[in-house]
Amino acid sequence: MIPLVFHPIYSILDLPVRHRFPIQKYQAIHTALRQFGVPEASFHQPQAVNIESLKSVLNPLYVQQLTTGTLDPKAMRRIGFPWSEQLIERTLTAVGGTILTSQLALQTGKAINLTGGYHHAFANFGSGFCMVNDLYLSALNMLQQPNIDRILIFDCDVHQGDGTAKLAERNANVKTVSIHGEKNFPHRKQISDYDFPLPKGTTDDAYLETVDSALNLAVNIFQPDAVIYDAGVDVHEDDDLGHLCMSTEGVYARDKLVLDLCEQKGLPVAAVIGGGYQRDIDALVKVHLQLFKAAGVY
Repeated sequence: MIPLVFHPIYSILDLPVRHRFPIQKYQAIHTALRQFGVPEASFHQPQAVNIESLKSVLNPLYVQQLTTGTLDPKAMRRIGFPWSEQLIERTLTAVGGTILTSQLALQTGKAINLTGGYHHAFANFGSGFCMVNDLYLSALNMLQQPNIDRILIFDCDVHQGDGTAKLAERNANVKTVSIHGEKNFPHRKQISDYDFPLPKGTTDDAYLETVDSALNLAVNIFQPDAVIYDAGVDVHEDDDLGHLCMSTEGVYARDKLVLDLCEQKGLPVAAVIGGGYQRDIDALVKVHLQLFKAAGVY
């Protein structure tokens, strides 16, 4: 069984009516997987990451103000959520989920978190629904394990992984790849180790060719020991915030391409579901499920 990481708190967050963030999707993905016959034994429940451990990597003042609700209101508006204790507990648990996913991937070769991909979070501020960068923290955790010296973060969310790029810029043991919409959030891009900006309206063939080239390039040059994969589905043609034109079949082909290449190279891969912003939750879940289908979960 491929380990899956999930906690009900992923979808427990009171948000204003018509808020843009589809908080219901995480529980809906879990429900759909169970309906497909995925046993409950496949799911591992994470614990919240320790706040003091965050302070050792991120800006301690930012962590303190974020977790105690004393962050400047302007900084909270940049994040895009109203502050609550519930928000912090959910955030810390989601980050703990990606760290657990990375640990399980090293043990089994492949694991998936039913949330994750908070790549707009920097060391000293949050942005775009992201407060704590689970991808970079998980990479650091993986580097603590025996025989793991190089981690590749391969980010296919439609928005550039700017926070991840900045956090990893001086860490020679973590390389970042971002395949994203050129004319999309964030307006000010950071410099990843490998950036692949795509024009609005990019369709399956051109997108998949880019993914194939980017992944082979990064793997062959960097020779990573493991991969963290952000499988954002906001590249989909029906996504409200994406501006690309990937079909559902194209998303499946992308996920299978990434996972199959990692398996062929003997690279453990920890995957997160990343962004996806259709208001129709059932339709959104169907696109997210392509990752699990490509991984052979069902």
